[in-house]
Amino acid sequence: MKIAVDAMGGDNGPSVIIEGAIEAAKKGIEIILVGDEKIIEKELNSHKVKNLPITIKNATEVVEMNESPAQAIRKKKDSSIRVCFDLVKEGKANAVVSAGNSGAAMAAGMFLLKRLPGVERPAIAVTVPTMKTPAVLLDMGGNVDCKPIHLAQFAIMGSVYASCVLKKENPTIGLLSNASEIGKGNELTRLTHELLLNTSLNYVGYKEGKDIYKGETDVIVSDGFVGNVVLKVSEGLVEAVIQMLKEEIKASFLAKIGVLLAKGAFKKLKKKIDYSEYGGAPLLGINGSCMISHGASNSKAIMNAIIRATEYVEGDVDLHMTEEFLKNSDLAQLATKQLA
Repeated sequence: MKIAVDAMGGDNGPSVIIEGAIEAAKKGIEIILVGDEKIIEKELNSHKVKNLPITIKNATEVVEMNESPAQAIRKKKDSSIRVCFDLVKEGKANAVVSAGNSGAAMAAGMFLLKRLPGVERPAIAVTVPTMKTPAVLLDMGGNVDCKPIHLAQFAIMGSVYASCVLKKENPTIGLLSNASEIGKGNELTRLTHELLLNTSLNYVGYKEGKDIYKGETDVIVSDGFVGNVVLKVSEGLVEAVIQMLKEEIKASFLAKIGVLLAKGAFKKLKKKIDYSEYGGAPLLGINGSCMISHGASNSKAIMNAIIRATEYVEGDVDLHMTEEFLKNSDLAQLATKQLA
């Protein structure tokens, strides 16, 4: 198992990415650090990496966060993120992990690795904590304008990922809408609902935003515009609640005593909602494995993203996804009839 890590991606610089890669290497995962070899070597020399399975692949360019993803991938052929995907394409690596430009990762995946048979658009899936077990949300920003067939395909991909990586048996699938009653929603959700009823999936109908974190549904599907808004609102809410809680604790002596008494519970809660525990978001639907990490990822998040990438490969997710699409090969025809 060899994972190509984009050492130049992320908001916190190569040091954080490399530190996370080192921690993954300590677990026996072979790492190929891709980027400016002088910077990488200097950073590695500040750590104890002797005998660790880490190699360097030099890349002279970097895709910046404000660049056009498609243009950058075409023009910057020696960018760290493109070289990572080249390594997978050439069979020299099994997966890519990047905390850089997510649009560039998606463009590189489609351009270099191509899509799996039956997939019209890849999707970014995020694993989130719930009141029960973690759930999968997709698409989280890869496709802001979608057709019903795209959402139906997202559901298939999310179901396979939840089954193969999160080990959920016959995962339940929900469609994000503004109400749970059939007939509600917009044209996109209504037509998608009709398609999902004709799949082999364990589809359970519409789910409202308030249902996401209850943990009663394993996979929740939406278009990338709504999904990304949900994700950003969730991140902002967690940050706001934590800050408000800190301020209330500081303002009261009794609250400080209460925190000490409930220290164990707070520690468990923090671990549960910490994004770094979940690593990265898989780019589903391409012919290969890619984990897209948050730009602000710390070393722990990078390490876990690398671990998730190995689980993706070991779970033969792409193979099972292809098989599931074959089971639902009539979806495209049904979608065409809908719009006729």
